[in-house]
Amino acid sequence: MERQHFLFNLQKPFSAYQKVKLKPQRYSLAIFLFLLTVISTIIAGTALSGKNPWEIDNWQYGLTYSMLLMLFLASHEFGHYIAARLHKIDASLPYFLPMPLVFLSPFGTFGAFIRVRSPILNKKALFDLGVAGPLAGFIVCVVILITGIIMLPPIDFLYNVHPEYRLLSSLPENGMRFGDTLLMPVLQRLFAPTGGFMPPMNEIYHYPYLCVGWFGMFVTTLNMLPFGQLDGGHILYAMFGKYQRRIAVVVWWLIVALGIGGVLNEVRDILQNDSPDAFYTMLQSFFIPILNALHRFSPWYLHAWNGWLFWALIGRFFIKLPHPQIDDDAKLDSKRMIFGWVALIAFILSFSYNGIIMDLGTSVPESKGINVVEINSHR
Repeated sequence: MERQHFLFNLQKPFSAYQKVKLKPQRYSLAIFLFLLTVISTIIAGTALSGKNPWEIDNWQYGLTYSMLLMLFLASHEFGHYIAARLHKIDASLPYFLPMPLVFLSPFGTFGAFIRVRSPILNKKALFDLGVAGPLAGFIVCVVILITGIIMLPPIDFLYNVHPEYRLLSSLPENGMRFGDTLLMPVLQRLFAPTGGFMPPMNEIYHYPYLCVGWFGMFVTTLNMLPFGQLDGGHILYAMFGKYQRRIAVVVWWLIVALGIGGVLNEVRDILQNDSPDAFYTMLQSFFIPILNALHRFSPWYLHAWNGWLFWALIGRFFIKLPHPQIDDDAKLDSKRMIFGWVALIAFILSFSYNGIIMDLGTSVPESKGINVVEINSHR
């Protein structure tokens, strides 16, 4: 989901690089990948709607999801592309990455990227290029979420996807659960219809607007991690220079800690099983009391997303934590600093400590044989 940036510590004066020869765009490749990604996201949207994605007649159910997701990806990447062209930086058109195999990516895509093919020689250009994508994408996500919340259908929509829910005393809690953010409950309180049904976080993937809006925020969060050549790294380096590395180290340790919490929760679940093995019993007697105490005092921590460990690994060994140095000591103007702080606020509002949880358990509430469902309301 990231762009490929090539930043260099150049010793030649800036004037020697002012005239950048733009390489020809590969329009055929960009269009081909775009069309493939439209198809793969239609397939994913069809699957998320509860229909068989391999029957083309069902693809109509994935169109809304596909259009919304492509809108988000395009707004993010064209934000970068337009900023690059305004600074006369040679950049490719966005290349979208399709993924039609829903078991590898339930969202139908691995994102999109642009290639920056000429050096970025000053902090203003670096900042503009880095901040344009996340802010454009975040604004689109907020609009999509507000629209989806205002237009929320009644609970019958969910019954049509899961007819068996009509006979349950409450909705199941298993499935693909999207994590908590600061922004979602605020938008629900402001825009959800009074007395309307608000689906729980393990069911919103059936709702295209809510699904794309949340997923877009999640992608924005990953892009805004303050590591190396991610968008967040560009922004923090342009704003704070050498302090970017210190911030990156702190954030790196924080997501490592969150990832460990998710792993500990899995260990706790595993150790709940009985076994005659003496070593296993010893592990139970030692760890279960500690993990149960942790669960009582900080249950949220054990529900953190273990995927943060993966992103910590990517950030540390592939993206790298420090941003490459640019020979430009100029400070950003106040207007850019304001936009930078807005981008950081967007990162905080979008951040989900518990990420995406795949709970494939089959346990459901006891069937009562009656049509009773607890409706979650924001009021």
